[in-house]
Amino acid sequence: MAAQKTGPGSRQPTINDVAALAGVSKKTVSRVINRSEFISEKTRTAVQKAIETLGFVPNPQARALAFRRNFLIALLHDNPNAQTVLNFQQGVLDAIKDSDLALLVRPVDRSSDKMLDDVRTFLEKQRPIGAMLLPPISENDELAALCDSLGVRYVRVGSAPLDDPLHCVSSNDREVVAEAVGKLVALGHRRIGFVRGPVGFRSAAEREKGFLEALADAGLTLAPELNEPGNYRFTAGIEAGEKLLVLAEPPTAIFCSNDEMAAGVMSVAHAKGISVPGDLSIIGFDDSPTATQIWPALSTVRWPIREMGVRAAHTLVPDFLTGTVKPADPDTATLASTFVERQSVAGPSAR
Repeated sequence: MAAQKTGPGSRQPTINDVAALAGVSKKTVSRVINRSEFISEKTRTAVQKAIETLGFVPNPQARALAFRRNFLIALLHDNPNAQTVLNFQQGVLDAIKDSDLALLVRPVDRSSDKMLDDVRTFLEKQRPIGAMLLPPISENDELAALCDSLGVRYVRVGSAPLDDPLHCVSSNDREVVAEAVGKLVALGHRRIGFVRGPVGFRSAAEREKGFLEALADAGLTLAPELNEPGNYRFTAGIEAGEKLLVLAEPPTAIFCSNDEMAAGVMSVAHAKGISVPGDLSIIGFDDSPTATQIWPALSTVRWPIREMGVRAAHTLVPDFLTGTVKPADPDTATLASTFVERQSVAGPSAR
């Protein structure tokens, strides 16, 4: 039977209509809609067929009232890299697209002494089922404790494990940066510059540790003049490039803690007539669209941030989602980053 047609003036089918057509109670229809486990397959099939026949669409407001909660999950962030937030958000949307859930995105100010009060007000007003916390605020234990005290599920996202696997999704930044820098060493680079991430970010600290470990494994140290601060923005890469590339003995390779800063360093190299990778090798981190939009294409670490968004949603609300998820390590919920070698890396020249 085809679905009933609706139009101006026609009555929208109700849950009572579904119950009557399926020959069950209204409560049974509600249980099927809410994916209750205590329904026989025969009854579930009958109700789903009635829903399709009538073209019935559950009312989210009515469901929220029945469950005394909204079908909302929140994403809280204070991140200077908009692409990171967008990529993570897309992963969450991938995960919830066939569910009744909706995503709220809420920027917060981690530098404010009222941050926790502001988040409390937001959570109490919106009453989301759960919250996903992006770095660097995911590293705030008080914020996680606040979610817990309000009965709001939470998942912390980070560049290293921040919590138990039921409350955390992480990546292996330190190990993969050590691998990437190790490739520079293997090519013969000995003066390798470093552009750091923002102070207070766990991702910046993990990537710096990986960089220093790779040098130490090769019996090398980071010269002070080759160590430049950064904040994950393009302008920081320009500032670092202007300092590193005018040294009497400039680096033959530079590792930048994200792609935007690597693009800034590369733009300075081009402006100064320094060949990449002939005179200078550059590696970034993220594998953002920037990595393949600049020339030469940037060798970088692919951070699985979109996949981390999928994993975070399934960790946060597994009872609301269906389908398969690429499994993470069962002990740490860690998703592996990978080194992607492109055209910005070569052995050192004889200049």
